[in-house]
Amino acid sequence: MSRPACVEARQSVPSRKEVDPAVILRKHSYLFLLSLLLVMLTVSTAACGSETTTTTAASTETTAAPTESSTTTATSAQGPFTFGMLLVGPYNDRGYSQAHYDAGLYVEENLPGAKMVYIDKVNTADRPGTTPAQLAEELLAQGATFIIFNSDDMKDGAVEFAKAHPDIPVLHASGDSAWKEGTNYADLPNLGNVMGGMEYGKMIAGAAAALTTQTGQIGYLGPLINDETRRLAASAYLGAKYTWTEVLKKDAKDLHFKVNWIGFWFNIPGVTSDPTQVADDFFNQGCDVVISGIDTTEALIEAAKFTKQGKQAWAIPYDFSGAPEEAPEVALGVPYFNWGPSYLQQIKEAKEGTWAPRYEWLAPDWKDINDPDSSAVGFIKGDALSAESSAQVDAFIAELAGGLNLWTGPLNLQDGTEYLKDGEAATEQQIWYLPQLLEGMEGQSVAD
Repeated sequence: MSRPACVEARQSVPSRKEVDPAVILRKHSYLFLLSLLLVMLTVSTAACGSETTTTTAASTETTAAPTESSTTTATSAQGPFTFGMLLVGPYNDRGYSQAHYDAGLYVEENLPGAKMVYIDKVNTADRPGTTPAQLAEELLAQGATFIIFNSDDMKDGAVEFAKAHPDIPVLHASGDSAWKEGTNYADLPNLGNVMGGMEYGKMIAGAAAALTTQTGQIGYLGPLINDETRRLAASAYLGAKYTWTEVLKKDAKDLHFKVNWIGFWFNIPGVTSDPTQVADDFFNQGCDVVISGIDTTEALIEAAKFTKQGKQAWAIPYDFSGAPEEAPEVALGVPYFNWGPSYLQQIKEAKEGTWAPRYEWLAPDWKDINDPDSSAVGFIKGDALSAESSAQVDAFIAELAGGLNLWTGPLNLQDGTEYLKDGEAATEQQIWYLPQLLEGMEGQSVAD
C-alpha cells in the first residue's frame, strides 16, 4: 500500500494590530473544536482501516492463502490466530504440498479468526542456502504462533526450531520426534507429530493395480529411500499380492512388482532422475500399471500418453484427492491425505491454549474413508477402474475395515531374512522402521 502524499495548507496571516482580541479568542475556540473533530475523525478512519488485512498470494514468498477466508478481521469476536506452514513443494503441485495447503484453507474456513501464512518450495534446490528452521523464522516474523513443518525431510529443522522457540507449538507432519516408543524421540514439550495411515491407502492402490493389470507387471515410482517410503511401497505390494492371490486366485510368482526411485519427492532437474523417463521406462518394459509414490503426477500424464499411442496403460497418482483430474481416462484412483481435520483440531487447541504435543498415526475413518471432516486418509476410485474391479475394491476396503491385517507373517525381507513368523502381526515399530523392501519386490532397499 502506497503512503499518501503530504499536503501543506498555506494561509495568509493578518498582523496583530488588525485583529480584535475577542475575535482572536473566538477563532481559537473554533480552531480548537475543528482540530479536535479532525483528530477524532482520523482515529476513527485508522481504526476502520486496520480491521481488515488482505494479502496477495505468491508461490515463492511468505504469504496468506489467496482466498476470501484469508482476510482476517483484527476485531473478530473469536480473536485472530495466525498459523504458519512450510511446504516442501509448490503450493499448487496437485500433490502432497497442495493437500497440506488445502488443509490450511479448511482450517481458515472452519476456525473463526484463523489465518494461514506459508512458504512453499522449501527444499535445497529451490531455496539454496536456507534451512527449514530459518524459513520458519520468517513465518514467525509474519505473526505465526503455530508452525507446521510438512515433510519428513524437515525433521531436523523442526527439532532445531522447536528447541529455539520453546513457547511456540510446532507440528511436524510425518516424523517421530514426539513418539516415546520411537527411535528418534526428542522429548520436546512443544513438538508434536501427525501422520495419516497411508499404508491403508497404498494397500488399496495395490489392490486396484492388481485387479487391472493385464501383464502382471506393476511399477512403483518412488521418491527418495527412507523408512516412510519403504513401508508405503511395501504396503502397495502387500495389497497387490493379496488381491492377486486371494481374490484373483493367481500364482504369486506371476506377479511382478518393481520399484524405481528418483531421489526426491519430485523432479529436480540435474539432481533427481526424471520421473517422466522413469514412468516411460516402466511402460516400455512391460508394466501396464504404475503406482506413484512421488508428490506430482508424471505417472498419470505418461499413462495417458501411452494410451493415446494405442497401448494399455493405467496409473495411480498419490497424495491429493484431485490428482486424477489430470488424466481421468487412465486413472484407477488415488490414495490421498486429508490433513484438514487433524490440523483443525490441533490449531483450535493452540488458539484456546490447550494444545499439548503428541504423536499421532491416524487410520482412515472406516465408516467413510472419504469423509472430508473425519478421515485422515482416503481413496477415490478413478474413471478407468472397471465396474467389476470397483466392486472388488469396495470389498477389499470392507475387509480392511473389518480388521484384515496384511502386515502379518509369514513375511521375509528382500534379502530373505525372516521378518515376521507365520501368524505374527507386525508391531507399529516394525512397520514404521521397515529396514528393507519385502521379498517379492524388485528394487533398491537402501540408499547409496
